[in-house]
Amino acid sequence: MASRHVFAYGEHPSRLVRIHQPDVDGGAPFPVAVLLHGGWWRDAHDLRLMEPVAADLADSGWLVWNLEYRRTGDDGGGWPQTLDDVRTALDLLGARLQEGAEPGDPGRVVALGHSAGGHLALLAAHDSPLTAVAGLAPVTDLRAAAQAGLGEGAVADFLGPAPEERTYAEAAPLHRLPVGLPQLIVHGDTDHRVPVGHSRAYAEAARAAGDRIEYAEIPGADHFAVTDPRHAAWHAAREWLRRVSA
Repeated sequence: MASRHVFAYGEHPSRLVRIHQPDVDGGAPFPVAVLLHGGWWRDAHDLRLMEPVAADLADSGWLVWNLEYRRTGDDGGGWPQTLDDVRTALDLLGARLQEGAEPGDPGRVVALGHSAGGHLALLAAHDSPLTAVAGLAPVTDLRAAAQAGLGEGAVADFLGPAPEERTYAEAAPLHRLPVGLPQLIVHGDTDHRVPVGHSRAYAEAARAAGDRIEYAEIPGADHFAVTDPRHAAWHAAREWLRRVSA
């Protein structure tokens, strides 16, 4: 069974990471997975959403950083400070891997983000220590999400009540292509929280921008199937992880 401990990457209480270290003799350096939970960036949700995925990966020999960040509400998050937290944590992880302070392989560092966490993972991948990134039912177009009323006003809470066009563009992975890293997008075709059309459009735009991207659309899967270790949606992610970490 993997061991777990909490590591702070800043003074704010939400700037922390729960690290799962594999209990595998002779397996280091391990491939590294950075997990970013969803919940529309709100402080009603936290890193516990990704703990089943974290346990599954650690049991399979991955060093896991399950990352928390400042969220909207009373937590002090929003744009751009929430993304700043993720970038700070990634930079620290990269430094610790290079120094040998973590038993991970700096040549195999993959971020996986679900929903709003997928949004953060795709944005933070630029100029980071990541070698690949996966969005699991990610939020990729904040203007479209706001216009559709997704997340009961979550975009306005995150960006502010009247974002400028420049802010919508800067905060949307769809408009920050190419990423320049191998990518995976997994989305269920019965997702009503983030419609699958958002990921179809993102994958098409990423390919047009020259990115190496794989897209897996899972029949009958809802918004949360992609983080259920028992579901085919997560199995698609695991197979991609196996290949990019080989």
